[in-house]
Amino acid sequence: MADPKYWLLFYDLVDDYLERRVPLRDAHLARAGQARERGELLLAGALADPVDGAVLVFTADDASVAENFARNDPYVQQGLVTGWRVRPWTVVIAPAEGRR
Repeated sequence: MADPKYWLLFYDLVDDYLERRVPLRDAHLARAGQARERGELLLAGALADPVDGAVLVFTADDASVAENFARNDPYVQQGLVTGWRVRPWTVVIAPAEGRR
C-alpha cells in the first residue's frame, strides 16, 4: 500500500469573514462533511487571532481533489475567500490509525 499523499488548502479570508459566513456556513460545512465521508478531507478550520485564513488538510493521489473543493466552495464562490492555494505536504509523523 502506498503512503498517503497530503495536500494543504490555504484560504485567505476577507476582514468581515465571521459576519459574512453566516448564510453560507451550512452549505460550506455540508461540502466539507461530504469530502470527509469520502475520506478526502482530514482536518479543517479557520486560523484564529486574527481570523484571516483557514487551512484544510486533504489526502488524495493528486492536488485536484483540494482544488475542486475550493473552486466549488460557497465561501470561494461568494467572495469570502480572497485567494487560495494548494500545497503538497510531506508528513513525517502521522497519527496512528484509529487515534486522534
